[in-house]
Amino acid sequence: MVKVFNGKRGAGKLNKNMIAYVEKILIQDLKNALYNVSNKQGLEIEIPAIDVEVPREKSHGDYASNIAMKLAGKFHKSPRDIATLICESFNSEIVDSVDIAGPGFINFTLDRTWLYETLDIIMQEGSHYGQTDYGNKQKVQIEFVSANPTGPLHVGHSRGAVVGDVLASIMEAAGYNVEREYYINNAGNQMNILGKSTLIRYKQLLGHDINLPENAYRGEYIVDISREIKNKYGNKILENSEEEQLDFCRDFAYKKMLAIIKDDLADYGIEFDYWFSERDLHKGKVKEAIALLRDKGFIYEKDDALWFKATDFNDRKDRVVIKSDGEPTYLAADIAYHLDKMKRGYEHLINIWGADHHGYISRVRAAIQAFGYSGDQLEIVLIQLVTLLRDGKKVPMSKREGNFVTMRDVLEEVGKDAARYFYIMRSTDSHFDFDLDLAKEESTNNPVYYIQYAHARICSIFANIEDFNFEDNIDLNLLTTAEEVELMKLLARYPEEIRISAVNKQPHNMASFAYDLANAFHVFYNKCRVITGDDKLTSARVYLVKATQQVLQNVLSLLGLNAPEQM
Repeated sequence: MVKVFNGKRGAGKLNKNMIAYVEKILIQDLKNALYNVSNKQGLEIEIPAIDVEVPREKSHGDYASNIAMKLAGKFHKSPRDIATLICESFNSEIVDSVDIAGPGFINFTLDRTWLYETLDIIMQEGSHYGQTDYGNKQKVQIEFVSANPTGPLHVGHSRGAVVGDVLASIMEAAGYNVEREYYINNAGNQMNILGKSTLIRYKQLLGHDINLPENAYRGEYIVDISREIKNKYGNKILENSEEEQLDFCRDFAYKKMLAIIKDDLADYGIEFDYWFSERDLHKGKVKEAIALLRDKGFIYEKDDALWFKATDFNDRKDRVVIKSDGEPTYLAADIAYHLDKMKRGYEHLINIWGADHHGYISRVRAAIQAFGYSGDQLEIVLIQLVTLLRDGKKVPMSKREGNFVTMRDVLEEVGKDAARYFYIMRSTDSHFDFDLDLAKEESTNNPVYYIQYAHARICSIFANIEDFNFEDNIDLNLLTTAEEVELMKLLARYPEEIRISAVNKQPHNMASFAYDLANAFHVFYNKCRVITGDDKLTSARVYLVKATQQVLQNVLSLLGLNAPEQM
């Protein structure tokens, strides 16, 4: 159909991250100007780190630097005087104009050639545009969700699940070798409570007059599991000993809940590379980890218990790892688990935890250091709570009583795309109000609809221009309006946004980028006719629209969302 869509224009030297490339050149050009200034002034000075940033005001150009203010003391001149000297010595192939603002900021307006080259790069890279080798294949493990398999995943788990999944995708795009892991908490007292709750419900269904204890799980899902046991086995389970009955119900309920959890995650588009069972740790790995710490001198005995010298590694107090009754603590299992991670060769560990686990960070990091690894190899991303709103009112939830909203409930009410986007649209360190009504709204007020509508709009454009006679040699210099330039700048920023989001572990930045890109396209669409009376201009704008479509598809894929052709 369209000759211009096959990347035949050619992009010359391929710079996968054009923003980083441009900033690197700009900083080097500034350094060269400073060397010239210092030579002319007869000074030998050590040039400090040079930063360039995008100004808040678009009228201030594409980039700005405060280097003149940093050097005021060394040159014994005012920042504006230094800025003037720098501008007089400044020379760059990528800068169109330089000016001085305020107390001495230097503003740079770039030549638009790099933006046109970005469009060519997008056409060449296609679905790979945005991916870089920044992470240098560093082996990273991201552990997330890791909820006890004692009930369905709820909305709090959902946020952590989507955050972990999107962060993993972002880091993969940034060049890291990422593995996703779910730690199954299938050992300990909570599993016994699950088994006991299931057994009692099973007996009740068989007509036994027995009450649930105070600490039992009371959700309807327990009744469903018990009914399944009754329908499959009748009363045969009661022919066994009480211990055997409990073991059977615990394992049956555990396997059922784990299958439900896996199905729920899969329907959200979330798959794990590895499911790690806590039970495996208690087959010798916990004892081995404690023995290794003892050999290193970090275990001591007090009050018939074994203590880990966590204070040796900046934790606020030492921690019990083996209780006086000989049973390991939760920390003992976590210590063994993280040692196992390090032994598997991961260079960096990222754990996605609920905000209530904040106090646990220092003790786990202390254990990693005690084994001889760097504490910096462990990074924790804390997820703040989610509040569901319906009709503007908070939806009450209580997991113990079973009247909580599950991950599945939200999926069925608002759909996968809306659920994923809403869970990722705010910073993980901020509490999030999930407006269910807004997530279902088919209007531009709904950010998911607004973003996907941009893609559908582009598809509509192409459906109407199949017979258009495109120019063989597209003149991108015709793309000069403010709306076209702003759209191209955002397209160019995509690889850098991925890098920044990966480094800072802030996946919500990519959700914001998707919205900003869609908004820039809608503004362009409303201001600039794509199909004009000028074939050359039309060809250039179609090229821009096709590049925009590609980046929209890429970022939607990164977020795990669909790119619909119709809305």
